[in-house]
Amino acid sequence: MTPVAPGFDPQAIEKVLAPLDRLPRALWLQSLVNSRGALVPRLADLVRTRDGFLAGTAPAGGAEEWPLPPATQPFLRELDRLRLPAATQHNEDVADQVVQMWLWHADRIVDYLEREDETTACERAAALFAAEWHEMAADIESLMAVFETLGDCLKSTQCALTRGLLRSEGWQELVRISGLMHRLPELRGVIRRLGRAVETDEIDETRPPELSVMERVRTRTQAWREVHVPSLVAETRGVMRGGNIARMLPSESVLMRQPRLRLTWFARMVEQSLLVYEDEDRLREPVWIESQSWQPSPDPKPRRKLETGPMILCVDTSGSMQGGAENVAKGVVLEAMRTAAAQKRRCYLFAFGGPEEIVERELPVDASGVQAMIGFLAQGFRAGTDIEQPLDRALARLHESEWRFADLLVASDGEFGATPAMAARIRNAKEALGLRVQGVLIGDRETIGIREVCDDVFWVRDWRKFGGSGGESPVPHKGLTATYFPGALR
Repeated sequence: MTPVAPGFDPQAIEKVLAPLDRLPRALWLQSLVNSRGALVPRLADLVRTRDGFLAGTAPAGGAEEWPLPPATQPFLRELDRLRLPAATQHNEDVADQVVQMWLWHADRIVDYLEREDETTACERAAALFAAEWHEMAADIESLMAVFETLGDCLKSTQCALTRGLLRSEGWQELVRISGLMHRLPELRGVIRRLGRAVETDEIDETRPPELSVMERVRTRTQAWREVHVPSLVAETRGVMRGGNIARMLPSESVLMRQPRLRLTWFARMVEQSLLVYEDEDRLREPVWIESQSWQPSPDPKPRRKLETGPMILCVDTSGSMQGGAENVAKGVVLEAMRTAAAQKRRCYLFAFGGPEEIVERELPVDASGVQAMIGFLAQGFRAGTDIEQPLDRALARLHESEWRFADLLVASDGEFGATPAMAARIRNAKEALGLRVQGVLIGDRETIGIREVCDDVFWVRDWRKFGGSGGESPVPHKGLTATYFPGALR
């Protein structure tokens, strides 16, 4: 064992850096090498500052607190003017970004001292900090306007990429599509009801009642138990050895009359060997026992509505979807992504066209998800329509544990056809897995293909208005196929 010098504590070195355990790793480097203040008090102040931001309070700004006078007051003044504590309350990602910007600008003060005095340099650093926050606040507002949540977009590893995407032309297209969905509130409601992970309190009238013949109930039955009660006066069963004088046989009391035998009687009493009557000293009493049993259910139980859970989208990107239908289809994907992020759900997209023309990707609200969504919006809608491959992949994903409670949404103009084998697989998945398929018809007629695949079809009748033409639908209702060709359905 290596000898330790007297008075030296090997763990003291680590104790100095202990506050780093309470800071995210992205703040470690700037916290350690900052030019303002000494290391130990700076780390302690940063921990208090970050905790205060999360609680919605600003730092106190004492004379010895980081970033030290004369820099303290200018920064605190900007924090109060920008109302940053309210923006960072209960939001770790935003709080970390504020602390990181504060560290960076405080560290630049030493560079400004080459041309300015310290007070002016601190004022300049605080002003630049406020200017950068204005840009960050605008980015946060843009993200909230489109997705209604920040998701993971502002995490330290993704913030720079996200902010770069917000300045691209694709983001402006995403903002435009987001505005279109506000004109389709009913379609937004359809998307929010997808998923089968949680049972609600509402009765689902579209599903037949559960045919449960037996149901488990708790019942109470009466039973008897015997309780041992010492010296219980009851029925005499016989003669036994004991010391109970009250139950002693008369033959034993005779010994009390003879002086010499009297001592014998006392000895036998002490030894519990007197002859006494044996009584029935057990008492029977009734008790109630609870148990579970099965009994016939008087009525079938109604099924409850199922909501919330993963979503799988199959979106038609064929040439027939160009124009207004294309914009609605893009809006459906964006709304599904937004809903999934707000409710902590998962969303997966299959964008399909002709044979072997399929793009699939998951759509979380983070830098990768925003980039994927912008890429989808830039994708041209062309070629033919082949729904077999996306449906096959969607059914395969339903067998994965994290997607087993997902619902499938098919957004198309209906100009496709599923083979009898695929239609049978869809029916089997509905029966075995409880799959629900929601259709979004962005066209003029409910075709055989979409009727065979979907349980319910939501018709976007005014889809032409979203392409700039503004024309009304020339058909009175969506069910032309069922009306004029009822025998065509399998």
